[in-house]
Amino acid sequence: MKLDRRNFIGSSAAIAAALTAPTVMASGKPRVVVVGGGAGGATAARYIAKDSKGAIDVTLVEPTRSYYTCFFSNLYIGGFRTLDSIGHSYGNLATEYGINVVHDWAVGIDRGAKTVSLAGGSTLNYDRLILSPGIDFIDGSVEGWTINAQNKMPHAYKAGSQTELLKAQIEAMPQGGIFAMVAPPNPYRCPPGPYERISMTAHLLKAKNPTAKIIVADPKPKFSKMGLFQEGWGNHYSGMIDWIGSEFGGGNVSVDPDAMTVTIDGEVTKVDACNVIPAMKAGRICEIAGITEGNWAPVSGHTMQSRIDENIHVLGDASAQGDMPKSGYSANSQAKVAAMAVRGALTGSKVFPAKFSNTCWSLIDTNDGVKVGATYEATDEKIAKIDGFVSKTGEAADLRKATYEESIGWYSGITADMFS
Repeated sequence: MKLDRRNFIGSSAAIAAALTAPTVMASGKPRVVVVGGGAGGATAARYIAKDSKGAIDVTLVEPTRSYYTCFFSNLYIGGFRTLDSIGHSYGNLATEYGINVVHDWAVGIDRGAKTVSLAGGSTLNYDRLILSPGIDFIDGSVEGWTINAQNKMPHAYKAGSQTELLKAQIEAMPQGGIFAMVAPPNPYRCPPGPYERISMTAHLLKAKNPTAKIIVADPKPKFSKMGLFQEGWGNHYSGMIDWIGSEFGGGNVSVDPDAMTVTIDGEVTKVDACNVIPAMKAGRICEIAGITEGNWAPVSGHTMQSRIDENIHVLGDASAQGDMPKSGYSANSQAKVAAMAVRGALTGSKVFPAKFSNTCWSLIDTNDGVKVGATYEATDEKIAKIDGFVSKTGEAADLRKATYEESIGWYSGITADMFS
């Protein structure tokens, strides 16, 4: 049945009743296909396979054989992590949990036939489909920049080779050179991410190129943890960073990758390295599936089910779900809710009310860690914030160090939750 916002199941009671009715299969096990092997997709695949104890066939479609986390990739730029330390394989998901891991691109979805088409020519059948494709970029959102320019002006917002390239370009800057960032408009993946990246770039330059300058052109008047970052920049990188917000022309930006120039409110600046982070949208497979409204895929917070197709669940960055930020922690939290909902729908197992949490840690300089987070609950309208917390300016050095160490423990925990 095709659903829209008007006839989608609206109450948590009705959803719970629907989820406890198992799907009757003509033969064999129910089939779940998960597209995207990041914090949302890998977690969902693992939990469905683990908790169903073999009662559900799970296939994970992910084109890369090694997954590099966007979270903590900035610490690689700053020299606090190696690239290998943020890379992970899918071997355990296959060998320990019996997940069929397919390294290919999903290029088509037939919602009526419940099939996923792969670039290699294969077709996968599903009873439930989970989409966790992350983000893609909106063409033309930064004048003068297209995806074809990503090697000259990297976005580095999909971790791996782009992150390596950006770090190499920063390290190759001449003494006293200029690094520029074009920050993204809301909403986007990891709200504090661009500003942690500025911090890590400044940390790298302070050690290797202390007379270098950093320019940030930002279309927003404020950003996540703004007071904390600006305090940290003043304490650690005084005079190095020039943040230009929307009130001062930060939203009126164009770039010329060939000339390596950035124009901010009519003023042209020659730069030595430039990180362009364009406006974002849901990974393209969501658009191909026909489950997006605008740039994102609307879902029910109770189950992470698409509000357009009840047989599809959308996780993480790609979803329009309400108050949760687009982060790895959020995707991991949403994946567990979706996995429980899918198991309930396909096997009749018990489904509990959805609960969510998120924390985003950022490193400003050595042992200077800050964080922001919240807890959430599902309502019929959205995932709604219940309460939250954020580090305070002026905190003692030992507390900031403890916050950074906490983030290291979290990274170990979430990647184990995804891949172990």
